[in-house]
Amino acid sequence: MREFSIRKAGPDDLDSARTVMLDTVHRDFGTGYVPRWHGDIIDLHGAYVAPVRHTLLVAVDERDGEVVATAALDSRGPAHPPNPRWLAERYPSGSTAQLRRVYVRPEHRRRGLARRLVAALLDFAAADGGYRSVYLHTDPGVPGAEAFWRSLGEVVCDEREETGQRVVHFEVPTVHPTARVLAASPRGLSTEPLPAR
Repeated sequence: MREFSIRKAGPDDLDSARTVMLDTVHRDFGTGYVPRWHGDIIDLHGAYVAPVRHTLLVAVDERDGEVVATAALDSRGPAHPPNPRWLAERYPSGSTAQLRRVYVRPEHRRRGLARRLVAALLDFAAADGGYRSVYLHTDPGVPGAEAFWRSLGEVVCDEREETGQRVVHFEVPTVHPTARVLAASPRGLSTEPLPAR
């Protein structure tokens, strides 16, 4: 059985993490790289490593050291536009921890990696002490994404109903983060996929 470690991304992990992310936006989102949506992927150091209140985590296959999954957190709330104004006001930058780039390579899904990564992000947000809420949005067209996030949080805006866009916005509770995330699935860690854009 394979062993995976979760760790804060170091300088040597950034190229591999970027590859996981770019492969995901091409394969799962079908958009390819779009600078206004994915600029953080190109500058992972500037977006997640250098800022003290941000983080980039990777899951690494212990056998060969390959980065097989990513997860990030930053202090930027959802912007208006393109998001609804009320949503941007509810989740302001600075006091909102936004979960981003929770991606797992397809061959490593359903092993609990996304849940472990999210648990570590929630622990990071709790330790910061300045975050009032944890927010994310996802593309419900990606197989498994909506069900995964519904198992961890609450839908606060389904744009399919409000604007016709294929985006669902979630808030994830921050109380006892690790226990909540790891206990979220009645079958343990079996409901893996993914992406938060």
